[in-house]
Amino acid sequence: MQLKSILEGALLAAGKPLTLEQLGGLFEESSRPEPAQLHAALEELRSDCAGRGVELSEVATGFRLQVRRELAPWISRLSEDKPPRYSRALLETLAIIAYRQPITRADIEEVRGVAVNPAIIRTLQEREWVRVVGHRDVPGRPELLATTRRFLDHFSLKSLEDLPPLSEIKDFEQLNPEVPLAIEDSAPEPPQTPAVQAELGLAEDSAEPQEAPPPEDPEAVFVIEADDAPEDPDMDVDDFDGDEDTGRSPA
Repeated sequence: MQLKSILEGALLAAGKPLTLEQLGGLFEESSRPEPAQLHAALEELRSDCAGRGVELSEVATGFRLQVRRELAPWISRLSEDKPPRYSRALLETLAIIAYRQPITRADIEEVRGVAVNPAIIRTLQEREWVRVVGHRDVPGRPELLATTRRFLDHFSLKSLEDLPPLSEIKDFEQLNPEVPLAIEDSAPEPPQTPAVQAELGLAEDSAEPQEAPPPEDPEAVFVIEADDAPEDPDMDVDDFDGDEDTGRSPA
């Protein structure tokens, strides 16, 4: 009982995910619980949260207590700041990176059927949801983009294997399981290119040839400033294979 209470208090006070090692570090070495005991206490805490406004969630960087997503419409009113708004173009780009990483900008443009506005990539990098993990060995050595552990934490995912199948995503608002995404009414329509719709599970494939990607309207990009959350650990740019920061398990 005391162990569970200590863990609950620590998670509430931390305000961020804590690993088993960090939770174990709360105790003197002589009385430190075994990892199995910590796991058991955390499972009891998870059960205790059933039916309450908070839940225990395991994400990429550890365990955390968080408000249940269905309460977001009410909890969001506590903040005087307007919730961030994401353009459909940004959400589509993020989804393509998440499901097809590592990927270059040219690959993204081929899937979406339009040129990627640099402001979109810059926004994703500023929010530390996307990072450069290497370069493709072709002329020009284009950057390879992949998601980070912070991306997994924000979307309450433990690893990339927890991403929902593309066939289950009918609306890009479903991409954020923690806080509903507010998409402006004037946001661009879903991509109409058959190849794009087929890639994202929005329509059937078409054999019709595609025109060259037109430039993307910079007005459609809504740049969000990075929040003040703690920075992620330093990450090597050439360690994508089996990289714990991306959440992908080694082959």
